[in-house]
Amino acid sequence: MRPQQMTDEELATRYRQGGDLALLGELFLRYRSLLYGTCLKYLKDRDEAHDMVMQLFEKLTQTLREHAVEHPRSWLYVTARNQCLMWLRAQKGRFSENIDHTPVENELLLHPAGEDNQEENLTKLERCIERLVAEQQVCVRQFYLQEQCYRDIVVATGYTLNQVKSYIQNGKRNLKICMDQHE
Repeated sequence: MRPQQMTDEELATRYRQGGDLALLGELFLRYRSLLYGTCLKYLKDRDEAHDMVMQLFEKLTQTLREHAVEHPRSWLYVTARNQCLMWLRAQKGRFSENIDHTPVENELLLHPAGEDNQEENLTKLERCIERLVAEQQVCVRQFYLQEQCYRDIVVATGYTLNQVKSYIQNGKRNLKICMDQHE
Protein backbone atom coordinates (compact mmCIF):
# COMPACT_ATOMS: atom_id res chain seq x y z
CA MET A 1 0.00 0.00 0.00
CA ARG A 2 1.31 3.46 -0.92
CA PRO A 3 1.86 5.98 1.90
CA GLN A 4 -0.75 8.32 0.37
CA GLN A 5 -3.38 5.60 0.83
CA MET A 6 -2.59 4.95 4.49
CA THR A 7 -4.31 6.52 7.46
CA ASP A 8 -2.35 8.75 9.81
CA GLU A 9 -2.34 6.00 12.41
CA GLU A 10 -0.98 3.45 9.91
CA LEU A 11 1.78 5.84 8.85
CA ALA A 12 2.83 6.50 12.44
CA THR A 13 2.75 2.81 13.36
CA ARG A 14 4.66 1.63 10.30
CA TYR A 15 7.23 4.41 10.70
CA ARG A 16 7.74 3.39 14.31
CA GLN A 17 8.23 -0.24 13.29
CA GLY A 18 10.51 0.28 10.32
CA GLY A 19 11.85 3.82 10.32
CA ASP A 20 10.99 4.50 6.66
CA LEU A 21 11.33 8.28 6.25
CA ALA A 22 8.91 8.25 3.29
CA LEU A 23 6.14 7.29 5.73
CA LEU A 24 7.07 10.05 8.14
CA GLY A 25 7.37 12.46 5.24
CA GLU A 26 3.82 11.70 4.10
CA LEU A 27 2.46 12.20 7.62
CA PHE A 28 4.41 15.42 7.99
CA LEU A 29 3.19 16.76 4.62
CA ARG A 30 -0.42 16.23 5.67
CA TYR A 31 0.03 18.49 8.69
CA ARG A 32 2.78 20.86 7.59
CA SER A 33 0.29 23.74 7.31
CA LEU A 34 -1.17 22.99 10.75
CA LEU A 35 2.30 22.91 12.27
CA TYR A 36 3.37 26.12 10.53
CA GLY A 37 0.16 27.88 11.60
CA THR A 38 0.63 26.74 15.18
CA CYS A 39 4.24 27.91 15.24
CA LEU A 40 3.32 31.24 13.63
CA LYS A 41 0.59 31.77 16.22
CA TYR A 42 3.06 31.41 19.09
CA LEU A 43 6.25 32.82 17.60
CA LYS A 44 4.69 35.72 15.63
CA ASP A 45 7.49 35.57 13.04
CA ARG A 46 7.31 33.77 9.68
CA ASP A 47 10.99 32.87 9.53
CA GLU A 48 11.07 31.62 13.11
CA ALA A 49 7.90 29.60 12.48
CA HIS A 50 9.41 28.05 9.34
CA ASP A 51 12.61 27.17 11.20
CA MET A 52 10.59 25.67 14.04
CA VAL A 53 8.66 23.43 11.63
CA MET A 54 11.96 22.12 10.24
CA GLN A 55 13.21 21.49 13.79
CA LEU A 56 9.97 19.65 14.53
CA PHE A 57 10.51 17.33 11.58
CA GLU A 58 14.01 16.51 12.82
CA LYS A 59 12.66 15.88 16.30
CA LEU A 60 9.86 13.68 14.97
CA THR A 61 12.29 11.35 13.21
CA GLN A 62 13.40 10.14 16.62
CA THR A 63 10.35 10.79 18.82
CA LEU A 64 7.92 8.82 16.66
CA ARG A 65 10.30 5.85 16.73
CA GLU A 66 10.19 5.84 20.54
CA HIS A 67 6.49 6.48 21.22
CA ALA A 68 3.31 4.84 19.97
CA VAL A 69 0.93 7.58 18.85
CA GLU A 70 -2.78 6.81 18.52
CA HIS A 71 -3.94 10.20 17.21
CA PRO A 72 -1.10 11.69 15.17
CA ARG A 73 -2.86 14.97 14.28
CA SER A 74 -3.56 15.91 17.90
CA TRP A 75 -0.15 14.69 18.99
CA LEU A 76 1.61 16.74 16.30
CA TYR A 77 -0.31 19.88 17.31
CA VAL A 78 0.56 19.45 20.99
CA THR A 79 4.20 18.71 20.14
CA ALA A 80 4.44 21.85 17.97
CA ARG A 81 2.83 24.00 20.61
CA ASN A 82 5.06 22.68 23.38
CA GLN A 83 8.19 23.13 21.24
CA CYS A 84 7.22 26.76 20.59
CA LEU A 85 6.51 27.43 24.26
CA MET A 86 9.85 25.95 25.28
CA TRP A 87 11.59 28.13 22.68
CA LEU A 88 9.75 31.24 23.94
CA ARG A 89 10.77 30.46 27.52
CA ALA A 90 14.39 30.06 26.47
CA GLN A 91 14.27 33.38 24.60
CA LYS A 92 12.55 35.26 27.42
CA GLY A 93 15.78 36.23 29.15
CA ARG A 94 17.79 36.84 25.99
CA PHE A 95 15.44 39.44 24.51
CA SER A 96 13.90 40.99 27.62
CA GLU A 97 14.39 44.53 26.29
CA ASN A 98 11.88 43.76 23.49
CA ILE A 99 9.23 42.25 25.74
CA ASP A 100 6.32 44.26 27.03
CA HIS A 101 6.70 44.00 30.79
CA THR A 102 3.00 44.21 31.57
CA PRO A 103 2.69 41.12 33.81
CA VAL A 104 -0.76 39.99 32.69
CA GLU A 105 0.09 40.09 28.99
CA ASN A 106 3.39 38.31 29.40
CA GLU A 107 1.90 35.64 31.65
CA LEU A 108 -0.86 34.93 29.15
CA LEU A 109 1.56 34.80 26.23
CA LEU A 110 4.19 32.62 27.85
CA HIS A 111 2.00 30.45 30.08
CA PRO A 112 -1.43 29.93 28.48
CA ALA A 113 -4.11 28.70 30.84
CA GLY A 114 -4.22 24.93 31.09
CA GLU A 115 -0.85 24.32 29.42
CA ASP A 116 0.35 22.02 32.19
CA ASN A 117 -2.78 19.90 31.98
CA GLN A 118 -2.78 19.41 28.21
CA GLU A 119 -1.75 15.74 28.30
CA GLU A 120 -4.22 15.06 31.10
CA ASN A 121 -7.01 16.81 29.18
CA LEU A 122 -6.27 14.82 26.02
CA THR A 123 -6.43 11.60 28.03
CA LYS A 124 -9.75 12.66 29.56
CA LEU A 125 -11.08 13.61 26.15
CA GLU A 126 -10.14 10.23 24.70
CA ARG A 127 -11.84 8.44 27.60
CA CYS A 128 -14.95 10.57 27.14
CA ILE A 129 -15.03 9.89 23.39
CA GLU A 130 -14.89 6.17 24.14
CA ARG A 131 -17.98 6.55 26.36
CA LEU A 132 -20.08 7.99 23.53
CA VAL A 133 -22.49 5.72 21.69
CA ALA A 134 -20.87 4.18 18.63
CA GLU A 135 -22.54 6.47 16.08
CA GLN A 136 -21.51 9.60 17.99
CA GLN A 137 -17.96 8.29 18.39
CA VAL A 138 -17.55 7.70 14.68
CA CYS A 139 -19.00 11.06 13.65
CA VAL A 140 -17.16 13.08 16.31
CA ARG A 141 -13.81 11.47 15.47
CA GLN A 142 -14.25 12.00 11.75
CA PHE A 143 -15.51 15.58 12.08
CA TYR A 144 -13.17 16.94 14.76
CA LEU A 145 -10.08 14.74 14.69
CA GLN A 146 -9.93 13.87 11.00
CA GLU A 147 -11.48 17.19 9.90
CA GLN A 148 -13.90 15.58 7.48
CA CYS A 149 -16.92 17.48 6.20
CA TYR A 150 -20.51 16.31 6.72
CA ARG A 151 -20.71 14.99 3.15
CA ASP A 152 -17.61 12.82 3.58
CA ILE A 153 -18.94 11.44 6.86
CA VAL A 154 -22.28 10.62 5.20
CA VAL A 155 -20.43 8.71 2.46
CA ALA A 156 -18.11 6.91 4.89
CA THR A 157 -20.77 5.90 7.41
CA GLY A 158 -23.96 5.54 5.38
CA TYR A 159 -25.83 7.75 7.86
CA THR A 160 -28.11 10.48 6.54
CA LEU A 161 -26.96 14.10 6.67
CA ASN A 162 -29.40 14.85 9.49
CA GLN A 163 -28.17 11.83 11.45
CA VAL A 164 -24.55 12.94 11.08
CA LYS A 165 -25.37 16.46 12.25
CA SER A 166 -27.36 15.08 15.18
CA TYR A 167 -24.63 12.61 16.20
CA ILE A 168 -22.01 15.36 16.11
CA GLN A 169 -24.15 17.85 18.04
CA ASN A 170 -25.19 15.30 20.67
CA GLY A 171 -21.66 13.88 20.85
CA LYS A 172 -20.22 17.34 21.42
CA ARG A 173 -22.75 18.02 24.19
CA ASN A 174 -22.05 14.63 25.82
CA LEU A 175 -18.29 15.25 25.63
CA LYS A 176 -18.69 18.58 27.40
CA ILE A 177 -20.77 16.96 30.14
CA CYS A 178 -18.24 14.15 30.52
CA MET A 179 -15.26 16.53 30.61
CA ASP A 180 -16.99 18.78 33.17
CA GLN A 181 -17.64 15.77 35.41
CA HIS A 182 -13.96 14.83 35.40
CA GLU A 183 -12.65 18.28 36.43
